[in-house]
Amino acid sequence: MTSRFAVLWVLMLALPCAVQAAESPLEVSFASADGHTRLRGYVFEPTVPGPWPAVVMMHGRSGAYSSAAKGVFNGSTLSLRHRQWGRFWAERGYLALHVDSFGPRGFTQGFPIGSYSRRPLEVNEQTVRPLDAYGALAYLRTRDDVLKDRIGLQGWSNGAMAALATLDAVAPWASASTPANGFRAALLFYPSCLIQAASDYRPYAPAIMFIASEDEEVRPLPCSQLAEQVRGRGVDHFEMVWYDGATHSFDDPGKRRQSVEGNRKAREDSMRRAEAFFMRHLRP
Repeated sequence: MTSRFAVLWVLMLALPCAVQAAESPLEVSFASADGHTRLRGYVFEPTVPGPWPAVVMMHGRSGAYSSAAKGVFNGSTLSLRHRQWGRFWAERGYLALHVDSFGPRGFTQGFPIGSYSRRPLEVNEQTVRPLDAYGALAYLRTRDDVLKDRIGLQGWSNGAMAALATLDAVAPWASASTPANGFRAALLFYPSCLIQAASDYRPYAPAIMFIASEDEEVRPLPCSQLAEQVRGRGVDHFEMVWYDGATHSFDDPGKRRQSVEGNRKAREDSMRRAEAFFMRHLRP
């Protein structure tokens, strides 16, 4: 890295919120690694010169867009949570790519709560959505403004389940992956861990899970069990943070979620930890 860019990084670390991100993300298109789906993505770019580390963002079961989108699905109608995080990363000098896995497959508005067993196989988070993550990774590596070996992964709920599967060292899409040629690190917000907890799961890259004690959509205890199992297998780069009094989607900035004290505390703490985690693993 040149001295000019080194100075920029130092300034950004000292004043991380001083870098302003664009209000609306740029819409892009790229191929999923499934070999036939053309995905839609939304790019949040920093305003300082690149190349930047990057973050691939994977939405949950309700999809990428706000429930108030009213048939208009684009960067301006992404959910509050996704816009919040995209800007959060861009303001800290990361390029953030939010991946719409559901829209291109005909399920733009996602799925209702409690519908897991009825969801179609073409959006399966264990076998299909990891291929979307690797499609996003391949796309980012074509960009001259991205540091190709400094790409992280972030998922929420069903997207965090997809991220868990994405990092599985024995999965066919990850069998040759390392933090240098795959995802360097991952943030997992309130996934269901039942499938991984019932397997010999070993992530190839560092990851941290953020789990809510009062989660009303997924059972939190299997994630605690998974963390213990993975550490018991000698993997020392798999962490978990447990938030007492927090619910599912605790980082959603909307009034309903933030009216819960446990959610407010969890949101603030998880954003601080997420920033520090990616600082440690994604910065050059």
